[in-house]
Order: sequence, then structure tokens, then C-alpha cells
Amino acid sequence: MGFADTVFAIAIILFVIWLFNSVYVVKEWERGVILRMGRMLPEIKGAGLRIVVWPIDRFYRISLRIDTIEIPPQDIITRDNVSVKINAVCYFRVVEPKLALSAVQNYLYATTQLAQTTLRSVVGQFEFDEILSEREKVNGKVQAILDQDTEPWGIKVTKVEVKQVDIPDTMQRLIARQAEAERERRAKIIAADGEFQASAKLAEAAEVLSKNPISVELRYLQTLIDIGITNSTTIVFPLPLDMVSFMRGSSIMPHTPPVVPAPGLPSAAPLAPQEKK
Repeated sequence: MGFADTVFAIAIILFVIWLFNSVYVVKEWERGVILRMGRMLPEIKGAGLRIVVWPIDRFYRISLRIDTIEIPPQDIITRDNVSVKINAVCYFRVVEPKLALSAVQNYLYATTQLAQTTLRSVVGQFEFDEILSEREKVNGKVQAILDQDTEPWGIKVTKVEVKQVDIPDTMQRLIARQAEAERERRAKIIAADGEFQASAKLAEAAEVLSKNPISVELRYLQTLIDIGITNSTTIVFPLPLDMVSFMRGSSIMPHTPPVVPAPGLPSAAPLAPQEKK
């Protein structure tokens, strides 16, 4: 092998190395950013085959797909001094590849750390009951703050969801007791409302029965029939309603007590009938 052949072989090897470092395939969901001698080119490369001038150019591929980070459990004290442990999930994507490359060193790590601190600060502003009942409000506030803080990095936070809220065992027992007391209160209110409605209906029925005495007798006979159908050992002595009415009338008649004279005073003589003139 001569000198020319050696040079040609070396040139082929260098060309292959250059071609290997200069040709890039950008996928549909990616965008390319080129640094030429340390300066960022204004044009962003789209999907397809891209060729750069290596080693002058450096090519960076940035994914535009939605990325997911899990916020680890955070020990937080709520506004009403309740200790809770909360973890969440954050969904975000890159909307400005040039800012994501130049404004922050590692946008994924920076977004993760910012999400942890934001979750701690936001949850600490809510009371414990609000965290359990108004979780959408907590998620919306964390998402709004993260989206505002990551906008200079070219990041768009699309959604934040609180996954789990862990509370101490003592607080769980207190919540169970509170729920039980609430159910008992509702049951008592419903029972009282039922009694009120039943008493109103009974008053209406009594008014209707008082207008027609025959209906009372029919109701009385219907009650005897109902007792006779059931297999019970109850002994019933039917009484005429006239006798019952007479006994009730005699019991409510006014009784005039006898006049007792005071001690030391003569008893009053009966008045004699006066003659007519």
C-alpha cells in the first residue's frame, strides 16, 4: 500500500466520522437548536434530516411532548396546624426550545424542584378541610403559580394533580367520629321532620273525622278487622261508641263544690220563694 492509498483511507475514515457527527434525524415531536461556535442560531430546525457543520456546530434536540414528573411526598403543616403528607403529579411541556436550552441548565430538574416548593407553600395556605373538600382549588392554584414561574424557561405547565393526602392515625379517628356525629345529626333531623309531618297529617285526619261521626265507627271496625287478621293473642272487648261518648261526656261535666261556711259565721239559710204580688 502506497502513501496515496494511506492518505485516501485516512480521508475516508475522517469523512465517515464527520458525516456521523454532522447528520441528525429530527423526529416529529422534536425541535433542533444549533450552536455555531457558541452562538445560538435564530432558526429552529423542524422534523426531518438535518446536516450541521461539525465540529463548528453543536446540535441539541428538545422534545415538545408532555412530560410527567412525580412530586415526592412533602411533610406540610396546614393553616389550622394539622400535619399532612402530600404527593402530586405535574404535567408540562416545552413550548420554546431556545429558552429551555439557554435560560435554565436542566429544565426538568428545575421544574421538579420548583414544583416541590410551590406545593409546600400553597398547601400551607389552606385549612385541612379545604384540602380534602376543595382539591380542585388547590390543584388550580399550584398549576397557576408553576406556569407563571416556568414561563421564562419556555415551559408550559398544563396540569397539577394531588395524588394522595396522608394524615396521622389520631386525625383519622377524629374524622371518623365527626362523620358519625354528622350522620346522627342528619338522622335526628329527618326523624323530627317525619314526626312533624305525621302530626300535621293526624291533625288533618282528626278534623275530618270530627265532621262525620260515622267515619269514626268505620275506622273502629276496620281496626278490629286488622287485629283479627293477624295471628296475635290479643283479646279485644269491643265497646259501643255511644257508651264511650257518654262516659267521656260525663267525665268532662263541671262539678260545683259544696259551699262550706267559714268558722264563726252562721250558715246561710236557704232562700224562701217570694210570692208574686
